[in-house]
Amino acid sequence: MYPVSPTFLRTLATSHTMVARVDAYFGGQLVRSNLPFDSGSVTVDRGSKSRRKLSLTIPDPSLLPWGETDVLAPYGQQLVVSRGIRYTNGAEEWVPLGTFRVDNPSGDVHLGPITVSGTSMESAIIDDKFQVPTTTRGLGGCVDAMTTLIRQTLPNAVVTNMTTGNRNPSVAVATWDAGNDRWDAITQIARAMSAEIYVDALDRFVVTDLPDVVNGPVAWDITEGEGGTLISSARSVSRTGVYNAVVASGENSASGSAPVSGTARDTDPGSPTRWGGPFGKVTKFISSALWITAGDCLSAANFALFDATAPNVETSLDSLPNPALEGNDIVRIAHAGRKERYLVQSLTVPLTADADFAVTLRGGKEDEAP
Repeated sequence: MYPVSPTFLRTLATSHTMVARVDAYFGGQLVRSNLPFDSGSVTVDRGSKSRRKLSLTIPDPSLLPWGETDVLAPYGQQLVVSRGIRYTNGAEEWVPLGTFRVDNPSGDVHLGPITVSGTSMESAIIDDKFQVPTTTRGLGGCVDAMTTLIRQTLPNAVVTNMTTGNRNPSVAVATWDAGNDRWDAITQIARAMSAEIYVDALDRFVVTDLPDVVNGPVAWDITEGEGGTLISSARSVSRTGVYNAVVASGENSASGSAPVSGTARDTDPGSPTRWGGPFGKVTKFISSALWITAGDCLSAANFALFDATAPNVETSLDSLPNPALEGNDIVRIAHAGRKERYLVQSLTVPLTADADFAVTLRGGKEDEAP
């Protein structure tokens, strides 16, 4: 979660004045501050290749782009979005929601409004497919390799390693053909070191440990009743996407290594998903050219098994908005007489006070913490 003051979090549960702004940049320079808008939202989704998406409605038809350098033209123009709180003393506290490449402005040329969609800067990497065969040979550690591949597209990109101990294990030799997706290659390298990479609200490419809903720190408590932020919640449970065995395989002709594999199974006799128990036998297969030893595969399989056996519990919330939440945060919800920990899968932050704040959570785990 983006760091905010305790006052900010307390104020979310009380009557307050929200503020939001959208500033336009081109070529790294501010070209229009505080763009007028009628409505808008920022969606953060862990399941999307571009983690952040912007939707904006602008009433002024004069801002519809006609030239390549106009404020809302889709030729590298960017919109920087923030939301915050104005306190009773007039002070304001702001939370960044992201930097977005303008993708698709459209509208009536006489009457408007203009609708604008935008995506975070993973989109620039996705667009820049490899033009020639590309290898990790000689690139050092995994973070070094990801940084090199990112900066071949965005030379000034900020890459921040936020893994525990700033891990940077050696990267295996792998080669991608011309035409392959550059961002897919980068995310494969992140997965090889049991991490994930995404663009955060500060426009940084962030490498983080995969979230642990059981043992990870709670970013925000969502509670019912007076002083709470929970309005309503709905819950569904499914066996879809739940596995009790993982087979990881690696085949890498670039390194000259023989094919390797490793298998992990849920053998806990007290587990409801134990291998061979009433749940049955359900296997997930994963692979990467960056796993070149049986030990690499077994480690990957064991790591993936922890997530694979997690209950597929999906909870949708209607809550008072917290713009500081990130897509991999862990939240604790007190509802229906229970306390549960969840991973934030996606959320949509409105830019106006009259719109809903929607959050989808995954992997519920009962929590007895006070």
